[in-house]
Amino acid sequence: MLRCRPHLTEAEIAATLGLSRVPPGPRPAGPPTPSARSPAPVPSAVSLSRRRIPGRTASVSRRRPRAHRIREPGGTPRSGTDRPVAAGVRGTAGAESAEKGFRAPLSGLRPARLGGMSNLDRAPLPSVCGGRGFVVAEPVRELLSPRHVRLGESTEVRRLLPNLGRRMIGAWAFVDHYGPDDIADQPGMQVPPHPHIGLQTVSWLHEGEVLHRDSTGSQQTIGPRELGLMTSGRAISHSEESPRPHARFLHGAQLWVALPDAHRNTDPRFEYHPELPTVTAPGLTATVILGSLDGSVSPGTTYTPIVGADLALRRGADVRLPLEPDFEYGVLAMSGEVHVDGVPVLPGSMLYLGCGRSELPLRAESDAGFMLLGGEPFAEELIMWWNFVARSQEEIVQAREDWAQGARFGEVKGYDGTPLPAPALPEAPLRPRGRVR
Repeated sequence: MLRCRPHLTEAEIAATLGLSRVPPGPRPAGPPTPSARSPAPVPSAVSLSRRRIPGRTASVSRRRPRAHRIREPGGTPRSGTDRPVAAGVRGTAGAESAEKGFRAPLSGLRPARLGGMSNLDRAPLPSVCGGRGFVVAEPVRELLSPRHVRLGESTEVRRLLPNLGRRMIGAWAFVDHYGPDDIADQPGMQVPPHPHIGLQTVSWLHEGEVLHRDSTGSQQTIGPRELGLMTSGRAISHSEESPRPHARFLHGAQLWVALPDAHRNTDPRFEYHPELPTVTAPGLTATVILGSLDGSVSPGTTYTPIVGADLALRRGADVRLPLEPDFEYGVLAMSGEVHVDGVPVLPGSMLYLGCGRSELPLRAESDAGFMLLGGEPFAEELIMWWNFVARSQEEIVQAREDWAQGARFGEVKGYDGTPLPAPALPEAPLRPRGRVR
């Protein structure tokens, strides 16, 4: 069960564990400090409550049971020892950004025509990703600055994955953060029918609504903190648009999950889950989007060991979130200011955390919203171009040709407009490589 524990500073953690990796600081008062080989004493914990959603848990992969437990007040401590926190902050943001975090321009909101769950970049760069050879096998704090991408004439999104230095977190292969945008007098999101292979798309909103249509015949309006999960499998096409009328503001994230080879040719499908399980503690509410968190399991179908959660922290909240040590994790800041393992992460930026963590310290300087993304490192190497996730250039070329010829991807009915044409392929050959650049 997820527990909320008093926050310790990094120096206190190091002092308690007898580590030298973190700059020394004042040691906590109390008994002599145990050695790094001895289990660290665990402060008393406060239980969190869960709201479970009845129904089938459509998960193909089953994770191993947790190897650690956090004790109840007065109970026996958990087994195992805490992993050390990596010293220093590194990443693509540079020293100043690592110190201050990245602040997205959330003031002075501008009208926009927004792109949704597709890559509308008319000159997309190929991305080669996957493979475990480049996974960071220990805790790190790697701040990723977004790449600002123009989608169409007036839309700009903040792309966190694939990033200059990192392409995947678990099976999460694509993350865009957009808004909040004032679309009161604008059409809002307008994404014509377009194709996908080899992935799942996750529609996740904090504000606004999106109308989804696809070639399986699905039509569904998705609202804030409701899960719209589309599995492309072998081939699917879909459109997304703001309904008429629509809310004034639109704010959310678009995410892709890579399908493993054993399931990437499965039948296409769309799932809509308006209610999701939550995990709560004083000052914290976590909504489980995909996978499981502290035993609460999302009803969304998954094909790899994975977790996606939306967390809301109240100002002044100071908690520790239990994690799976064999998962790698990242945190995407959506709003407010949250300190993740001592690093300020501001809206529009992402902190990569590596593997080997059994818990994650969180502290909110203001009311804050952010997403936790994680999973077992994705073992397979991939090629990602435009809206396709494949294993070879031949697959990409064939998918593009099929879309151009009107084959394989079906028809999206009800959208008032023409399908999105595929951009030209790059001249250089596409080859899968590792997880990082």
